[in-house]
Amino acid sequence: IDTRALDDPSWRQALDDPSISGVALQIRWSDIEPAQGKPDWSKLDEVLAAAAASKKWVQLLIFPGFFSPAWALEGAKTEQFPIQYGPGKGAVESLPMPWDTVYLTRWLAFVKQLSDRYGKAPAFRMIDAAGPTSVSAEFTLPNAPKDLKIWQDDSYTPTRYIRAWVKVFKAYAADFPDQYISLSLGRGLNIDDQGKIDAGEHSRTKQEIVDQAIGILGRRCALQYSNLDGTANPDVEGTGFLIAYNGRVVTGLQLRTSAGNAGMGADGDPPLALRRSIDKGMQPNSAGQHASYLEIYEPDVLAQDMQAVLRYGAALFTQQTRPGPPIPH
Repeated sequence: IDTRALDDPSWRQALDDPSISGVALQIRWSDIEPAQGKPDWSKLDEVLAAAAASKKWVQLLIFPGFFSPAWALEGAKTEQFPIQYGPGKGAVESLPMPWDTVYLTRWLAFVKQLSDRYGKAPAFRMIDAAGPTSVSAEFTLPNAPKDLKIWQDDSYTPTRYIRAWVKVFKAYAADFPDQYISLSLGRGLNIDDQGKIDAGEHSRTKQEIVDQAIGILGRRCALQYSNLDGTANPDVEGTGFLIAYNGRVVTGLQLRTSAGNAGMGADGDPPLALRRSIDKGMQPNSAGQHASYLEIYEPDVLAQDMQAVLRYGAALFTQQTRPGPPIPH
């Protein structure tokens, strides 16, 4: 559920769907804490209370980066970049450098407030690690050729980027001992530690960030890929990469967009596009292991013609493959 959808009460119907075991809320940091030290928790309160009443679990995806409040960027090193995807695509906004100490300190102070308020909430099962991010919780940064020149001028290196992520993982590990901590897969930039363009660096950086997440978070690490569709494209670097981790850690896939939109695998036939997406996301890996969860957008959960497909998807899971109860101390 995107926070903008909360103004329409129909989102509560999705919580009552028996095929759905949890809800993921996407919300911007600037929408929660527009004034420093004065967070408005009302939307999170609403979702967590509704989920608890429906006996569903909650995943929180809070977006800093481009969507940080203005006060959090004061005194921080920023650059102007166009938003790469999603709402506002193409708009030029201020992005803090992923490793900037001023920015990360303020972000992690907010994360601690979040932990203090919701860390013991029974419905709160998972939170996405964020901070060295841009447009979402995915570890993606603007990477057009002109963007890479800006990153080079600002002394981006994979080592600086990875160190920022290590700092974030350690903070989340301490602040959320009872939750799974999800890393939404992205990719690094094709800039090496000497500041040179290197076409293979994004893959090496991605692997190192994943390795660090698993090493620091252990059994509470969840890997997520948020670009699943029902097309014939095998998407080896995304879907395939994630599926290889099935059974090693909690794994989940989110559809790129609603199955009713174009490019999702069956234009003009949303139920078929959703069925193909589910089948693609639930492919077993070489060890015979399946993903732990799939995330489907609210319009598809509410659509009457999708209910049979949702029941089909739910039947593919067993209790053992879903994220379990909150982990005890």
